[in-house]
Order: sequence, then C-alpha cells, then structure tokens
Amino acid sequence: MPSPFPGMDPYIEDAEIWSDFHNNLAPEIQGQLNEVIQPRYVARLIPRVTYEVVEITRGVRPDIGIWEQTTQPRTLREAVAVMTPAPVTSFVEMEFPLELVNVEIFKTDTQELITAIEILSPVNKKPGHDAYQEYLRKRRELLRSQAHLIEIDFLRAGTRPPLQERVPPAPYYIVLSHANQRPQVAVYPLQFQDRLPVLPVPLREPDADVALDLGAAVAAVYKRGGYTTLIDYRRAPPPPKLSKSDAAWLDTLLRAQGAR
Repeated sequence: MPSPFPGMDPYIEDAEIWSDFHNNLAPEIQGQLNEVIQPRYVARLIPRVTYEVVEITRGVRPDIGIWEQTTQPRTLREAVAVMTPAPVTSFVEMEFPLELVNVEIFKTDTQELITAIEILSPVNKKPGHDAYQEYLRKRRELLRSQAHLIEIDFLRAGTRPPLQERVPPAPYYIVLSHANQRPQVAVYPLQFQDRLPVLPVPLREPDADVALDLGAAVAAVYKRGGYTTLIDYRRAPPPPKLSKSDAAWLDTLLRAQGAR
C-alpha cells in the first residue's frame, strides 16, 4: 500500500525506519537518473562512514575475549594476589559505525564531479557531532567548486544548514544550488500537504537539466520497504511535536484514509 501522505511521510522520520529509508532512497535516485543521463554522465552511490554514540543502559557482551593458556599448572599460589572488586560500575559511551549514502553525478570521460545530491541524516543536523562538522565542510567545498549541489532535508528535527536569507517555515526543504547562479539558490519549502517536486538536476552546459521525480522515488522506496506494515499510524508521529493546525490536518487525513 502507498503512504497515506501526498508528499513526505513524517512517520518515516522514526529512528527505527529512517536509516533504511535513507539508504534505499539514494539508490532509487541513482537508478532514476542513470536511465536518462547515460552515456555522457553516470550517477554513483557515495558511501561515507561516521560514528554514532549509543547510550548503553544495560550490560553489553564484548566482542573481544580474554583467555589464558594453562599448559603449565600453577604452583606459586603465594604469588597470586587477591583482586579487589570495584565498588561500583558505570558505562562509557559506545560508538557504532553508521554508513551514510548519497548520490554524485560524474562526467563519464573525465570523472569530473558535476552534481552532488546530499540526503541529510540526523547526524548531519546535530551540532557537535563529527558528521555535522564534516558535512558543513563538504558543503563549503562544493559551494566553492564548479559542481552543482542538491540538498534534500526530509527531517524536521535538528539544525538546518545555513542560508543567508529567511525562507518560509516548512517541515521539509530542498535546496538547489546551481554553480552558475551562486550565491543565489533555489529553495523548495515543503509542507505536509505538498506533493514532492520534480526537480531539475543540472548537468554541465550545454547539456540541459534532467528531471528527477522525487515523489516517485519516495513512493517506490516506501513500497519496497514495507513501511505500511512497520508504521502504526494510530500513534503520534515522531518528534518534534506538530503544531495544532498540522496535528489536526494529519488526524483528518489519516482518519479519511482509514489509517486511524
């Protein structure tokens, strides 16, 4: 079944679903683009690994074992000290690898980067996290280069990448930075009621832009991921909390679709 939402589904922002959605959306975009940009260009998946801190609240079985060879019997009992047990226990931060996948378009003959399509993850919007600083640094490098940048932010939480001028408030944004039009960028503020746009993906002149049907890509990922089975639409969507007007609209929509 398709999502009950006309555009982005806020329930996909749930931590249990987002990573799967993110890493399926990138190859869906890649496949859609490669159907229309080859053979002069090719879209490739670009994985990056960062580390996410996971709070440990109960015992964890370590991956490293310690053992002792006992080929010789212990004879010097007097040399064995009685170990003092620790009076308390606590926990340390545990970091686990997190793979982030995005899409980049290259010129086939020169392997020159033409367009970077960045799908933001929660860690890209978390000040203080390594991935936040890394993304801002990469973003600056792209904006200084001759490559185009498309920034897809389907997450309401966190700190958004900066823009110089205010844009209309919205839960989701897409920013298109055409290399030949900087510092001006095109901004798509997306409300819950909005259908996802068909984006113009710029290539190297004189080649014309190609169309990326973002709504079709998200719908395909939703269906393939089986999110209808995973999502309980009777519950409130994940934080941040919706405004009263958005919450009322969402409730009306889900009831009309039989999801509540």
